[in-house]
Amino acid sequence: MSIRGTVRGLAERANPAFAVGVVGASLLALVYASTVANTIHHTYVHVLAGVLWTGIDVFIAVVLGPVLGGLDVEQRADVFRRLTPKTSFLLPSLATVTIAGGITLALRLPGLFSHAHVWLAIFTFVALVPTLLLVGWQFDAFRDWRWQAWFGVVLLGSLAYLAATLPDFAWTEPVFVVALAIVAVLNVLGFGVLMPGEVRMYKQMTSENPDTQLIADIGMRNAKLGGVQGAFQLAVVATMVYIRWGGF
Repeated sequence: MSIRGTVRGLAERANPAFAVGVVGASLLALVYASTVANTIHHTYVHVLAGVLWTGIDVFIAVVLGPVLGGLDVEQRADVFRRLTPKTSFLLPSLATVTIAGGITLALRLPGLFSHAHVWLAIFTFVALVPTLLLVGWQFDAFRDWRWQAWFGVVLLGSLAYLAATLPDFAWTEPVFVVALAIVAVLNVLGFGVLMPGEVRMYKQMTSENPDTQLIADIGMRNAKLGGVQGAFQLAVVATMVYIRWGGF
């Protein structure tokens, strides 16, 4: 049975040990931080994942992007053939630990995030529904029953969460609203644009007649958007500093 075009095939290209190690270590760190770790260790996991995520995005946009821009299309596509399988596992793993770790940390600190669940319900809807719409658009999957099933589950689940929490709506500290808005943008950009772009590149890499120009174009687009994402991540860092030393 061919593994070309599958997640296993992508892992083979990335190096199976790398793929399993990155995903496994990230999940273990998140589970540890959210369950048995004290708040210091929880904070460390959240901050470390965020630093790595931000640093890689900024490096790709500021350093690697201009270097690739000076190469011809074939050379550029060749770099992305080697880079994309690894970033496809690394960046979503770091993003998941950073976002989920930050939310669970805010929830466990007493009195820090007032009226949290209603705001998290709003965040869930704003972050997930546009992300799936973008995924469906990029893959022209709106008529695919699999996409429709996932979208239906997410839409109904998000609406149910909103319906259960909106009766208790009340304003929270503005800095948390700003932080959630930025994280929602990061989620939509990362999982709705960048990650599907990497999947599209991988599908081209494994096709019978790879479109080198498309691989290079999507790769450069993702590199530029990584810089945008890095700017938003630095904005989140500013909100975290304010929360930590702003009298909360």
